[in-house]
Amino acid sequence: MSSTLTPVSGPVRLSVDCMGGDHGPQVTLPACKAFLDAHPDAELVLVGRPDALVAAQVWPRTTVVAASEVVEMDDHVEVALRRKKDSSMRVAISQVKASEAEPARAHVCVSAGNTGALMAVARYLLKTIEGIDRPAIATVMPNMRSGFTTVLDLGANVDCTAEHLLQFAFMGSALVTAVEGKANPTVGLLNIGEEAIKGSEVIKRGGELLRAAASQGQLNFHGNVEGNDIFKGTTDIVVCDGFVGNVALKTAEGLASMLSSIIREEFTRSLFSKLAALVAMPVLKRFKARVDHRRYNGAALLGLRGLVFKSHGSADAFAFEQALNRAYDAARHRLLDRVQQRIETAVYVSASNASAKLVPFA
Repeated sequence: MSSTLTPVSGPVRLSVDCMGGDHGPQVTLPACKAFLDAHPDAELVLVGRPDALVAAQVWPRTTVVAASEVVEMDDHVEVALRRKKDSSMRVAISQVKASEAEPARAHVCVSAGNTGALMAVARYLLKTIEGIDRPAIATVMPNMRSGFTTVLDLGANVDCTAEHLLQFAFMGSALVTAVEGKANPTVGLLNIGEEAIKGSEVIKRGGELLRAAASQGQLNFHGNVEGNDIFKGTTDIVVCDGFVGNVALKTAEGLASMLSSIIREEFTRSLFSKLAALVAMPVLKRFKARVDHRRYNGAALLGLRGLVFKSHGSADAFAFEQALNRAYDAARHRLLDRVQQRIETAVYVSASNASAKLVPFA
């Protein structure tokens, strides 16, 4: 399914929660400065305590917006949603909220704050797109084809219905089209085998819905895929529930960290190991960079009436800058409009009756 949407003309404005994450301004500010230097067509709205953002007051193309509170990484959702109404997270998200009286002040929001709180506050302030029951978290993982596989959901929805999986597929397709320029990206449904008869009842019904949508030209559904297909690059997009997706993501990050540690350890072993490691250094460096999860930082919260991107809470300046880059690319290529366009033209078949006639999605 192709799109005729053109990139945003003029500056792309990012709203940044500068206080969120494990490190706050000591990471977010250097990342924002580096991002500004690399993107002369971008503008930043930096949100946080004014005394922590003094250095940014004189930056070009930058506006500082005050927020008196901070959502801590261990705060409960209720605290972030009901008590801290002037938090940097909430104020930053509000910058991308549009109304009939006033357009949004930013195209996209980026935060490294508490994931549960970010999702709850974003959903409360922005609401979901018509036709979407639950927002999903989507990010990319490196694959063997020197590209990326987009995976969703990564933790926003532990329990999903077949319809939710279908919605994730549409939103993931819009994301890949916007950011990677692929007009008809392939979609795989994560399962314990490729056969349509395998998996839980939800997965099997989800497969039926995806095949029905594909038969109508709404999706490019490849079929069931397994965990290793994420890294093989079998499909552009892999759809799963949030429990499975989060486990897959954390496992991949752990594996990447382990491999990096092994590479470092080789330089502390015998003289032969050190010499061998030195000879292999160019290859090892490329490999380490390829699996460095910091390069893939920045997950999109899809399905909201505003663009929000989530950075790892433990991100350093390099990783947070990557999240800003991803948010910028998504906003510039009008991801929000593309998701809405996909949903407005989508169709689905009732999960309770696989032979039912296709009806409007929204």
